[in-house]
Amino acid sequence: MLFLCVANAGRSQMAAALLAHHAAGAVTVRSAGSHPAADIETPVAAVLAELGLDLHQAYPKPLTDDVVRAADVVVTMGCGDACPVLPGKRYYDWAIDDPAGQSPAAVRRIRDDIDTRVQALLAELVDQKPGVTA
Repeated sequence: MLFLCVANAGRSQMAAALLAHHAAGAVTVRSAGSHPAADIETPVAAVLAELGLDLHQAYPKPLTDDVVRAADVVVTMGCGDACPVLPGKRYYDWAIDDPAGQSPAAVRRIRDDIDTRVQALLAELVDQKPGVTA
């Protein structure tokens, strides 16, 4: 599973952390950005820490063709034309606000929106793959 956004400092990092948490090792999760930032947005790390999820070791990563090739499922969140589309991959495009510069309350709403989507996607993936549990 690959989550993509522009900076890989907010939405895609939240989605990757939430999916990794809920999947508990059943899914390999990565994130990347078409133009990665220097650091993860501080409010993003803070609202994930409220759920017990630590982004201390996470950092923005660049989008490469190899990263996309390694994924079976790709979720884009506002990276536009910079996100490559390769055959044989399942793509989802989630319209989610960018948390950059938002208030903590707004970042929590974004986190909760992403969490709802991640859990629904995980349930869909688990239902389609026999022997996979989360």
